[in-house]
Amino acid sequence: MLSEPQTIPLHFDKVNLKPNDYKSDVKPIWCPGCGDFGVLSSFYKAVSELGIPPEQLVIASGIGCSGRFPAFCKSYGFHGVHGRVLPLATGIKMARPELVVCAVGGDGDAFSIGMGHFPHAARRNVDITYIVMDNEIYGLTKGQASPTSPLGLEKKSTPYGNVDKPLNPLMLALASGATWVGRGFSSKPKEMTELVKQAITHKGFSFLQIYSPCVTFYDTYDHFKQVTKPLPADHNPSDKGSAMKYAMDDENLFLGIYYQEDRPTYDDAYSGIRQKATKGAYSLEQVMGKYRR
Repeated sequence: MLSEPQTIPLHFDKVNLKPNDYKSDVKPIWCPGCGDFGVLSSFYKAVSELGIPPEQLVIASGIGCSGRFPAFCKSYGFHGVHGRVLPLATGIKMARPELVVCAVGGDGDAFSIGMGHFPHAARRNVDITYIVMDNEIYGLTKGQASPTSPLGLEKKSTPYGNVDKPLNPLMLALASGATWVGRGFSSKPKEMTELVKQAITHKGFSFLQIYSPCVTFYDTYDHFKQVTKPLPADHNPSDKGSAMKYAMDDENLFLGIYYQEDRPTYDDAYSGIRQKATKGAYSLEQVMGKYRR
């Protein structure tokens, strides 16, 4: 169940721009029908409705089909190396805390080579939004099984069936300490736009898993239309136990906000550290003078 987005202190004046105003001159080159088109469209709508100035928005990405995301947005963007989007986004936020920082990636980039960064960004509560477009397959490299591929899936890398139990991204986020956890589906644009808005306006580490089917190598549109449903209306997002219960349900894949809590952010905590570290510290001239002597 979606509530109104939280109000956070903004470091800029809101602008009145339409979703198309956030489109860059670079045209998306995804396969026709790819779920990432829906995610991109909802992202345009979300930042438009939030009134975020393009010059105050930064989008970082790793490698994969979704790695092209920043190029399609009229904002600052950084296409990083494989699996390193979270350290990249963390560095941007720590250096420029007044900016709205979003990280985007796919299930391979997030949960394979980039897996080691995920729990640490979550537990530190870095104030960034992490959107993972999960198609349960490696699309860019032509259809190998990924960390979220279901058991038994027969693909190029698993011709006799996948024997690796898939990861549960929501449980991983909840167990790691993420302060906002949600799930969407690219075929539900209205709901997805609201989820993106709430993820961005949450102050802390927001993790949004979006089912984004790959029509070329693993078309799961019909499957997700059958098994996804909204979280029960009586679900309390502040109850982590309830969030975990629904996250562990393999029969029903629930969409919506699983969990949210207020906790000091990493960048806020370090602002206090900086003050302590600089209090009574030597100036550069004083330090160099000591060495000269």
